[in-house]
Amino acid sequence: MKRENVLSKMLSEHHDPVHYYLNLKDDFILMNEVLGHEITLEHTGYECKACGSDEKIFAHGLCKKCYFEHPMAGEWVLHPEKSMAHLEIEDRDLSFEKEIQLQPHMVYLAKTSGVKVGVTRKSQVPYRWIDQGADEALPFLEVPNRYLAGLAEVALKQHITDKTAWREMLTSNKVDVDLEEELEKLIPFLPDEVKPYLLQERKLYKFNYPVLSYPNKIKSVKLDQHKKIEGKPVGIKGQYLIFENGNVFNIRNHEGYIVKIEIL
Repeated sequence: MKRENVLSKMLSEHHDPVHYYLNLKDDFILMNEVLGHEITLEHTGYECKACGSDEKIFAHGLCKKCYFEHPMAGEWVLHPEKSMAHLEIEDRDLSFEKEIQLQPHMVYLAKTSGVKVGVTRKSQVPYRWIDQGADEALPFLEVPNRYLAGLAEVALKQHITDKTAWREMLTSNKVDVDLEEELEKLIPFLPDEVKPYLLQERKLYKFNYPVLSYPNKIKSVKLDQHKKIEGKPVGIKGQYLIFENGNVFNIRNHEGYIVKIEIL
């Protein structure tokens, strides 16, 4: 099979194991079925996911101009506590920011490379955790806007990380920690403003990924360094393709890259 397409993050379904789909303009590829087959990704150009220009991608699938101007790259995206739409204060585009910020958000603990705290829109459950390569996730707060979720995250990340060490996440090592027990230690540090939103009934999500074998030694490969990436994928976790030679390729980090895809 040969196709040319703009890369975007893989879509997923919470099955056992997780199902991953490469989103093409007029079709999907079930990536689970690609495992064990040779695949070639050849970089042929760029397409900004905001303006559609062929300018080089700067970050997050955006050209440099859009990264510094478009509302989808506002500072509040990475720093939810800087959300201001609930105060009717615009960052780049108030109507866009209201649509995203003024909807239910979840604050959660997840097992990735370790135990981390994070924030996601309720509509992104459970896909956010699959994108992170989490083995387990426990949402414990449901708040009405992004600002309150960020407030809780800022308070808790004084006591627990909000980052994922991707190399550790891509190993066979499992984090042997009870998330409910960890949460009980953290609840006293929550700001009073968010405590009324604690979930009384909490659901633990568990994920199993389509990985035939984990690499002993990991090497990240990027299309900026290699115009063509070839190999046999043996696993998918998070947004990473894991190749049998230990190379790993982060599809989400290449959003906006146009590639020729060949699967044998």
